[in-house]
Amino acid sequence: MKIFRLPEQCGAILFDMDSTLYTHPQYAQSQIDLPIERLARMRGVSFDSMNKEIICWRKNWAAGHQGQQISLANTFAAFGVSISQSATWREELYQPEQYLSKDKLLRAALEELAGRHVLALVTNNPVSIAKRTLAVLGVDDLFHALVGLDTCGYSKPHEEPFMRAAMLCGAAAESCVSVGDRYDIDIALPLQLGMGGILVDGVEDVYRLPELFCDRSNSI
Repeated sequence: MKIFRLPEQCGAILFDMDSTLYTHPQYAQSQIDLPIERLARMRGVSFDSMNKEIICWRKNWAAGHQGQQISLANTFAAFGVSISQSATWREELYQPEQYLSKDKLLRAALEELAGRHVLALVTNNPVSIAKRTLAVLGVDDLFHALVGLDTCGYSKPHEEPFMRAAMLCGAAAESCVSVGDRYDIDIALPLQLGMGGILVDGVEDVYRLPELFCDRSNSI
């Protein structure tokens, strides 16, 4: 876990979902492979060929943008797949129920945080997948707002999803904290917007957040 900034008074915590609220490398990889497989079929090429092309394109993009990462949805947009089409494909392809299950430790951590802060989800998956994922994890009732790929029509990093989540939580940007597993996607832009930021390595770090926020509250 790396803490970049925490506001003196935290009004809302904006969580990323995948590889943040759960740690499951196989499911995470399937969320990359399945859309690439769909794109390969659409283009009439092999998965390996399409995958290599995607990897090469992202590598070249990073080289031209100071090593930053670009989301898969934004990558697909460069290949002619709109954000709305990406959202539709994900709704059709992703099956969180096949990989995930209830997480009592996550539930306990989020319950404690929800007792003091408003919780929101900001994900590059569509809202329907977010709802199903939170439900299978057993934490769907703890989130005040869900902002997905199909909410604003933008993929993170873009300010609209983060600002929409802050608005839905009734919180000023400077009182929000973004929590996620990818700096360029989940943290860098929120910091520019005046939000706090916490980079996690997976759900195990999320388990520790109540202690962090409690210590922060006690020090003010």
